[in-house]
Amino acid sequence: MTYRLHYAPDNASLIIRLALEELGLPYETALIDRKARGHKAPAYLAVNPAGLIPALETPDGAIFETGAILLWLADRHGTLAPAADAPGRGAFLKWLFFTSNTLHVAMRMRFYPDQYVGDDPGAQATLRAHLKGEIIRHVGLLETQAAQSPAWLCGPAPSALDLYLACLLRWLQIYPAAEDNSWFHLADWPHLQAMATRLERCNSVRAAIHAEGLGETPFTAPRHATPPEGSAT
Repeated sequence: MTYRLHYAPDNASLIIRLALEELGLPYETALIDRKARGHKAPAYLAVNPAGLIPALETPDGAIFETGAILLWLADRHGTLAPAADAPGRGAFLKWLFFTSNTLHVAMRMRFYPDQYVGDDPGAQATLRAHLKGEIIRHVGLLETQAAQSPAWLCGPAPSALDLYLACLLRWLQIYPAAEDNSWFHLADWPHLQAMATRLERCNSVRAAIHAEGLGETPFTAPRHATPPEGSAT
């Protein structure tokens, strides 16, 4: 069977592309035109009524929410995560959901403050400044976990959580595009930096680099994407 990934370049769909590539699964892509607000079009809302990217069409129907897709793929194909009865399963789940529900959400609020506090520039600036501290705290908690060397975080083989985090680390360094993002230094988190460096050598990441125009070092020294099709924003 072939999966169908609804994607836009350098969006959260990148995380799912990496998982599909890492699993060696056949899939096709359906480009969402973000500039034309294709993620809010009726055809896409029929797949993902939340109107967010990504969505993955599977034999079980369409799945959305990045963490849910990752977990479904890992369980269906028996890798990228501890098995349901493995000792590390509970820890993996709580940090996967922390990454999805806490870190990723804080980043989204910082990237799109108008969706949360309206059009007032002062309110937006206040929210963004506050979220810098929150994001640093969240990443610090993940770095502390990685230092304990669990197999499911920054281990020798990529996990679903590694793929998720590497993309978030990328975006923290380059978005919002109009701002100075030098406040976030990947080198401050050596275990996460080492994981990102290892991932850049994986075939799955090389495939994503080619497909989405990510540049040769998409996680450790990222630049804005120059995709062969579509737009990241």
